Amino acid sequence: MKKILLVMLAALVLCAMPAMAQKVKIGVSIPSADHGWTGGLVYYAQMAIKDIGAKDKDVTFTLTLADSPQKQVSDVEDLMVKGVNALVVLAYDSSTLTPAIKKAKEKGIYVVSVDRGLTEEVQDVYIAGDNPGLGKVSAEYMGKAMGGKGKMVILEGIPCVINSERVDTFKAVMKTKFPGIEILESQPANWDTQKGLEVMQTYLQKYKQIDAVWAQDDDILTGVLQAYKESGRKEIKLMVGGAGSKAMIKRVMDGDPMITADVTYPPSMIYPAINLAVLGVRGQNLPGFIQAKIPSKVIISAELITKDNAKKYYDPKSMF
Repeated sequence: MKKILLVMLAALVLCAMPAMAQKVKIGVSIPSADHGWTGGLVYYAQMAIKDIGAKDKDVTFTLTLADSPQKQVSDVEDLMVKGVNALVVLAYDSSTLTPAIKKAKEKGIYVVSVDRGLTEEVQDVYIAGDNPGLGKVSAEYMGKAMGGKGKMVILEGIPCVINSERVDTFKAVMKTKFPGIEILESQPANWDTQKGLEVMQTYLQKYKQIDAVWAQDDDILTGVLQAYKESGRKEIKLMVGGAGSKAMIKRVMDGDPMITADVTYPPSMIYPAINLAVLGVRGQNLPGFIQAKIPSKVIISAELITKDNAKKYYDPKSMF
């Protein structure tokens, strides 16, 4: 799906470039590549800037990478001083960043918020993956694969709104559709490989029988797999992560008996976010439509990746 999405977006960029365009400055503020998904985010942000900049010389970009909430606020304030017309932001921490974005809106800056969102609806456009959908698709697949019975553990992401949307939906599906499956425990692993390893080590020490693991994220799943391998245990039959990393998609493609599926949540969503900022600040409609205004919310569906369709989603050049 990453390939398909990027092909569509490339066409969108080509169609959107007018001969005499308004000169605009776009600021992009995102977290630094501190794990796999954010590494993919940086990769696709740089790709969008390169692609759009090559076709439209009237657009200039400034990309900033934050390693803390405070650094991101400082970055956004600097971008405002530099006179950007639009901001594309993925909040390191939503509550910390929102006041700075409110100030940007007061100055007339066009705002596209990506993924984690803001604590107040001050953005012009919000684009994200389908977080409840990720939980729903994962639960339905795992419930069927487990035959509706067994014991499982959950490793969550960072406690926040999108994590709750995923986990609450997953648990609700399990409760209503697969009551024979027992969720032994559900703990945060912060979308981090090391934390995933540590939480899984604790689970393995605490529970003598685990039939399946929902890691919610492929970075977490990498740590889970390491902990499981080091434990020497053999009883777990199914592990499902999420976001569609190339490493996990490759395992699905290769027929790994334990990693039989993944669910998309593509970091490539930053690419259309940047393009929408260019269109939006110029007051343009979506190209190819007579009166198709830019929507205020764009949700990218959560797709199930299995061996049958894995090649369609596999991008060996991706950083994630």
